[in-house]
Amino acid sequence: MKADASLKAWLALSLTRGLGGEGARRLLKEFGSPEAVFAASTGTLKSVVKAEVAAEVAKGIDDDSVTPALNWLEDGNNHIVTLADSDYPQALLNITDPPLLLYVKGRLDLLNRAALAIVGSRNATPQGVSSAEAFAKALSEAGLCIISGMAHGIDAAAHRGALRCQGNNCGSSIGVVGTGLDKVYPSANRDLAHALAQLGALISEFPLGTPPLAANFPRRNRIISGMSSGCLVVEASLQSGSLITARLALEQGRDVFAIPGSIHAPQSKGCHALLKQGAKLVETAQDILEELGGLVAIPARATALQSDIPGPDTALLGHLGFDPVDLDTLGTRSGLTIAELSAMLLSFELEGRISALPGGLYQRIH
Repeated sequence: MKADASLKAWLALSLTRGLGGEGARRLLKEFGSPEAVFAASTGTLKSVVKAEVAAEVAKGIDDDSVTPALNWLEDGNNHIVTLADSDYPQALLNITDPPLLLYVKGRLDLLNRAALAIVGSRNATPQGVSSAEAFAKALSEAGLCIISGMAHGIDAAAHRGALRCQGNNCGSSIGVVGTGLDKVYPSANRDLAHALAQLGALISEFPLGTPPLAANFPRRNRIISGMSSGCLVVEASLQSGSLITARLALEQGRDVFAIPGSIHAPQSKGCHALLKQGAKLVETAQDILEELGGLVAIPARATALQSDIPGPDTALLGHLGFDPVDLDTLGTRSGLTIAELSAMLLSFELEGRISALPGGLYQRIH
């Protein structure tokens, strides 16, 4: 951590009303450091930024505005990294709008680890949740840090899967949030946020106290993609915010991967659109590791979602497939009675192999 005076200047610059990231970077390019920016005359500042912004900067550092962040740093698990810090994610330096600074709760060592973004629908299907968890766990075990946005559905499943990784090579997980780090959103993910703060990390470019404003979430997506070598979309509708992350990843020169699904499922249409546009179709974690090349060592069996299920019930799972199906159709496919099917499906559901859906439908998960 840099000296207090320098950190206060960075914080004050980031909090200057009306300045924004682009203006702050212009000032830093012109003057060299935040301290030099605040030491400049109003007239000199006006040559770089608008007059009203120059007037705000010329007021100097407001101690009251930076004190909350400095107090927050008294917790040893809390950190602030700036563009000038070695801990700053080097991958973000290559995007068009890198954050001036990042608030971090958790492990600083993860900020520059090889990483993959996993994103998808908030309204995920049981199969999508299972896929996200399985891929995240397998990829974390291969050493990749899994980055996502802490939202309901696929994001939360990806974080959970990565945190379930066992072994010394686990890549763990980073949650990039659209609020200040003194808030948890959505509140239902409070336990997950606490787990990430202890075993992984939470990061935000937004000042403490920032509420969950709608405009913040598309903005945070550039950090999710920018810190990652690639972006995996598990499930997404055509209107999903995950497609914003995928588009940003493409613009930033990152690989984009997508898992195909049923042609009838709304949550698969976004993935299929990405595949038509050139995203790489993946069925296992191995597919992603091979595409990413030398970033991580490829384990002998990094194959999330393999269906190596022994026993006589395997045939019924094959008849079930991965699209939702009703009992009558399954009976026609398998030749079993409704009573036989009901007993077997209940057993599968209790084992977590299938999910019962509204309308009397069943869907295979594994």
